[in-house]
Order: sequence, then structure tokens, then C-alpha cells
Amino acid sequence: MIADLANRYGTVVLPARPLRPRDKGEVAVQVVERWILARLRDRRFATVGEVDASIGELLEDLNNRPFKRLPGTRRNAYEKLDRAALKPLPVGRYEFARYLNAKVSIDYHVAVEEHFYSVPHALVQQSVEIRTTAAAIEILHRGRRVAAHARSSVRYGYTTVPEHLPASHRAHLEWSPGRLIHWGEQHGVACAEIIRRILATRLHPEQGYRSCLGLLKLERRYGAVRLEAACARALALGSARYLTVSEILKSAQEGLPLPGTASPEWSSPAHAHLRGPKYYS
Repeated sequence: MIADLANRYGTVVLPARPLRPRDKGEVAVQVVERWILARLRDRRFATVGEVDASIGELLEDLNNRPFKRLPGTRRNAYEKLDRAALKPLPVGRYEFARYLNAKVSIDYHVAVEEHFYSVPHALVQQSVEIRTTAAAIEILHRGRRVAAHARSSVRYGYTTVPEHLPASHRAHLEWSPGRLIHWGEQHGVACAEIIRRILATRLHPEQGYRSCLGLLKLERRYGAVRLEAACARALALGSARYLTVSEILKSAQEGLPLPGTASPEWSSPAHAHLRGPKYYS
């Protein structure tokens, strides 16, 4: 983050050496405390603007005050040495940014705080760097920006640039909507229906791949029988979502009676040792 700030302003940050007070410019801080802060310590201000104005007046006085051991003033040294080396400030102010590492998913998106942002499809399964600010998401590949999005706070939502998706789903890709549905049909009617609904509710079918592949992981963890039962229960609840199926399996609710179905009445089986009506006659 410090390097990002330095790059923004075209400068370099050199940390002070440990146990070297002179590296830290503490003498300059002491001068400001004596000639500015100490002179304002007994004054009262009603606004921050008044404070800034008073500091500005005393700062001008400090900069024009002659050095004790060197010729000239701080203002003279600035005009002679520093001013010519300064660069103009960037047009916009620096915006605090964080950097994340991620791997592009099979659906051409990367996840940032439970929201998914598209990346050019050629980068599927490749590692990228994500630069996040309060307003934007930038995706970098080998130091080059490949995508930029406005930041969104919609949980499990998708921000997709149509140009990032392939013109059609190519045969060389590992998964396709048809293959996912076929995989679901091998496990049961309910599982296949869940996959169909997931794909149908997305603007681009590829946006549903992540959830469909999540069902595949659930099958590996809980088994095909439990997965099919959980999908059937999710459909009965009217929630054809991966998260619903996952929660049903985690809480082992797939074996409970489906909503709207009555449990059969229990009756004791016939047995020689049971007392029937004739016993009391």
C-alpha cells in the first residue's frame, strides 16, 4: 500500500533506520513545536478554519526566519533546492487501495467480498492480482490491467462485461450447461432440476457454473443419495439454490418429511404375544 501511494506521486519512501533518531527529522518537528504550537497553546479557536489560518501565519514567519548556523532562510533553501525538483500533483487525489491475489474461476469471474466480477475468458484458471478501492475494482495480470469495474455491495451478485465472455461456449472448455445438466441427471431428477433453475436464473449461464460445481463438491462430501434428497427438499421449499442445498445437508434435514406431506399413521404389527380384544371378553 505504501508503494502504491509512492508510485501515485512519483516518489520513493525510505524508512528510517532503527535506533537512528537523526533519520526521522525529529529536529524539524521540535522547531515546529517551539515556533508554532507553543505560540498557540493559550489561544482558543471556534473552527478548524481559524486554526489553519493561525498556523499559516506562523508558518510563514518560521520559513522566513534566518538559520542560526547556515546562511539564508528555509524559504530561500526551498526556492533554490527543492522547488525545481518538484513535480506537479496528479489531477485526482490518491485513493486508498488494497491488493488481493485470486484465481479466475471457470465462470470467468473473481470473488471480492462475496461479489463476483468478470475477467476476460482467456484468463480462466490463471492467477491475477486485484486492486480494490472504495469505489472500484481493478484486475491485473502480470502487472497489466485487464478489467475494471465499479464496486458493488450486492452479496452473491455478478458484475459482468459482455466482452469478457466468449462468443459461444467453446468445445474445449471443461464444462458446459449441457454437461452440467447431464451430470445432475445421473444423480436424480431433483438434482438436474436444481441445476437447470440455477442456469436459467442467470443473465449469462456461465454465472451459474460456480454454484453447479458447488453441488459437485457436495456430492463428493455427502454422497449422491443424500444430495438428491436435499435437492428434492430444496425444490419443495421453493429455493433452488446451492446455499439452500448446502444448509440442508449440513443440518442433516434431507431425510425429514417434505412440506405438504403427512406422515403415515403408525400401527403396531400383528404378533402372538399382543393382547387383542378377545383377551378382555
